[in-house]
Amino acid sequence: MIIVLKLHATEQQIEHVIQRVEGMGLRAHLSRGTYRTIIGVIGDEAKTQVAPLEAIPGVAQVVPILPPFKLASIEAQPEPTVVEVAGVKIGGGHLGMIAGPCAVESAERMDAIAAAVKAAGANILRGGAFKPRTSPYAYQGMGEEGLKILRDTGDRYGMPVVTEVMDPRRVELVYRYTDMFQIGARNMQNFNLLTEVGQTRKPVLLKRGMSATVKDLLMSAEYILSEGNANVVLCERGIKSFDNTARNLFDVAAVPLVRTMSHLPIIVDPSHATGRPDLIPACALAGLAAGADGVHIEVHNCPEEALSDGPQALLPEQYADLADQMRRLAELLGKAISQPAGAV
Repeated sequence: MIIVLKLHATEQQIEHVIQRVEGMGLRAHLSRGTYRTIIGVIGDEAKTQVAPLEAIPGVAQVVPILPPFKLASIEAQPEPTVVEVAGVKIGGGHLGMIAGPCAVESAERMDAIAAAVKAAGANILRGGAFKPRTSPYAYQGMGEEGLKILRDTGDRYGMPVVTEVMDPRRVELVYRYTDMFQIGARNMQNFNLLTEVGQTRKPVLLKRGMSATVKDLLMSAEYILSEGNANVVLCERGIKSFDNTARNLFDVAAVPLVRTMSHLPIIVDPSHATGRPDLIPACALAGLAAGADGVHIEVHNCPEEALSDGPQALLPEQYADLADQMRRLAELLGKAISQPAGAV
């Protein structure tokens, strides 16, 4: 950490800053330049987080050397993390192909969709049992009954399942049925929820908030990692923009940007990013080309009857065509789509 002092900082103020730094068990190295005086702080920067150093008289700026998301940073772990979801690997050259309906609606419909996406090459089945909706009058999900249907369907087709958890009080319930927690965009900064799933050690799919920066996303991941759960997969799912042509702005640049900042795998969700089936294939392929570790796509066999987000879902045959393109692109990129052990 570097402490930059104000232009006219007094000797008394400089000495006070040094005393404060040394009082925290750190070493201070004073360097006087022509125009600025700086103090280099040597030691564990975490000790300075509880002390508002910028509030000390004479201090102009405090510049951290390490990012605040220490555990998620690439400095902490240069090699990419590989997250394993019931045998399916994501990261380090392994692609997670997550597909399924927005919401679990019935056992029959879930079975039909799972059969289709499995045949197309998807390796993780998704479906929401608890739905965070903008309107309180919209479909809120089937709850535990939906979790049971999702679990049974995943087991039938040999696919791990991922579903959203919205409430810290329901983490234990969702834990019993899912192979991977999903933290949705609206809950990306629900820090109590992040702490709870961090204590489970179960893989977590963490979606970027609608108005969150990449740094915000990584800070949220830090909450999970700091509790001891290293199995975090990030997800770019679009952010709010002034342009309403698509549902959100698909920030494909976030994928290579995360690569420069973190060792965690990152996937893309072009369904929520665009809200338009005609844009999903191009954005899915763009995400993979940019270095994504997988793609999350909503699939429904009758979108006009869907109880949640039907207009943004691909038909099974559309997904099959896209999955074939993604598989061929993955081969060009030297990546593999893994399947769980014993999958048929």
